[in-house]
Amino acid sequence: MKKEKLNKEKFLKIIEKFLDNECTKEEEALIINFYESFQKDQEWHEEYGIEKEVKEIIHLRILNSISESELPQRKTRKLKLIWRYAAAASVTVLLATSLFLNFKNEMLGKQPISVKNDIKIGTNKGILTLQNGEQVLLEKGKEYNSQTANSNGEQLIYAENTDNQKSTSKEIAYNVLTIPRGGEFFIQLEDNTKVWLNSESQLKYPVAFTDGQLRKVELVYGEAYFDVSHSTEHKGSKFKVFTKNQEIEVLGTEFNINAYKDESDIYTTLVEGKIAVANGKSNTILNPNQQSIIKDNIEGIYVVEADLFTATSWRKGIFSFENLSLEKIMQTLSRWYDVEVEFSNPKIKEENFTGVLRKNQNIEEILKIIKTMNNISYEIDNKKIILK
Repeated sequence: MKKEKLNKEKFLKIIEKFLDNECTKEEEALIINFYESFQKDQEWHEEYGIEKEVKEIIHLRILNSISESELPQRKTRKLKLIWRYAAAASVTVLLATSLFLNFKNEMLGKQPISVKNDIKIGTNKGILTLQNGEQVLLEKGKEYNSQTANSNGEQLIYAENTDNQKSTSKEIAYNVLTIPRGGEFFIQLEDNTKVWLNSESQLKYPVAFTDGQLRKVELVYGEAYFDVSHSTEHKGSKFKVFTKNQEIEVLGTEFNINAYKDESDIYTTLVEGKIAVANGKSNTILNPNQQSIIKDNIEGIYVVEADLFTATSWRKGIFSFENLSLEKIMQTLSRWYDVEVEFSNPKIKEENFTGVLRKNQNIEEILKIIKTMNNISYEIDNKKIILK
């Protein structure tokens, strides 16, 4: 018998049954997962942003995602209760229930999901390549110390040179930090610029900068969030980021670059300040809350309004998906969990989802949610996921 897809109307009916104390245990688990996924009193952290603003955004998205035609008629009392649940939940019903499964399982008297596969959750790790070609493995629990940098296995910090220490030599020493699939890492450059690197990313940068001269780094591939030390702190030195066929010039600002080697488009999202984006043929200025898109073999630079939470939440331990295809979602997850993904049914690649996921979740918890919400099954063979 073919499994019926769980759409929004059916989900709202389950909420109504829940309020009338008529749902099954399985339906009750679904509602509790949904309700608990973004309880602000227990799970909110300042780093996520201003709580009031995010609440308003979540509420608007829920209103936009569920039209009046989809809302079944119900009593006023129930409607108020439903919005109380909705206001505390994540963006929409799809995937939102996946956020704290172990916690909800305990509430329901169930054991956490037992997963039998070789897929591990991503963690802090990277490979530092020094100027002489020597490679240093950086990972949690291992320390690295040198004259220029130190690492506790979770971050790499370069020592700031004093005016007397700054080199006047024309030769610049470069290091390269490579983040493999299944990893992420934080680095603070010598000029105090902070960079968060996502899975399968590589950054090339000078060991030290010279005040008054251009500060230049290269995001060779992957995704990185930059918090750039202002030029006024470095005698007016501008900061440039090169990646693929894109060049970004900044004075001091925060922005995210998504430029994976297996994707043709480059997405640059500005959080604070102002940046100039160029691709050799066109250039544009980005203001806060704007995103530029550079497409392969197309000359222009597209500028759109940015969804800052969706674009930058990865560095806060969250994956946020906004009307994204299952193919794109699995591409993102495959980098974090270091797995191979295969679609035995190509049609399901284009099914879209909206929701949020914690990066510390087990992959099978996520797959079980996808299976529950849609007519999609899966199989895990060691480190290979087959979606059917």
